[in-house]
Amino acid sequence: MQLKANNVSFKYTEDRYILENINFYVNSGEVVGLVAPSGFGKTTLAKILAGYMTPEKGEVVLEGCKRKKRGYNPVQLIFQHPEKSVNPKWKMKKIINEAFTPSKELIEAMGIKEGWMNRWPSELSGGELQRFCVIRALSPETKFLIADEMTTMLDAITQAQIWNVVLDYAKKHDIGVVVISHEKALVEKVCDRVVDLEEFREEKKKVV
Repeated sequence: MQLKANNVSFKYTEDRYILENINFYVNSGEVVGLVAPSGFGKTTLAKILAGYMTPEKGEVVLEGCKRKKRGYNPVQLIFQHPEKSVNPKWKMKKIINEAFTPSKELIEAMGIKEGWMNRWPSELSGGELQRFCVIRALSPETKFLIADEMTTMLDAITQAQIWNVVLDYAKKHDIGVVVISHEKALVEKVCDRVVDLEEFREEKKKVV
């Protein structure tokens, strides 16, 4: 199975494309890094790949798996700021079970404590809350996972624990992973290959 962007272009203003004729793909079971300086459209491309935004030109193809207009999205996107991804009026037990019920083993591996389940999102630290956001994306129906700076705001120990769980789960379930990060050491360590959007833009300029 493959998640692919074909000649994707997108602009927020009339005079400048933030993404122009981008071709990108990730295969099942593959871990691909996506890097570039701020302002080059990494998060925009992530949202387009996950179906949250529609490209102005081009298309996103999810081969072998038809996208559903409703229901669980097989392409899951995890953002940098977990507090923006949860309903502040729900307790954590409801949040973690919103789409499916994670196994006890997965919850324990992620380091989620039973006592956190009855808390509100505002009562957890960023690292604790991000563990819930990550585990919600690890459904049996998930085919591709896009991690947009998902551990940047966390301490080194929490980062390592979350990445170990995610990569182990992805490997066991043949999930394709896109790692968006400004941390070069992380990308080089966990990814099979790396795509640099800045280099892609420069190559387009040379062609023109």
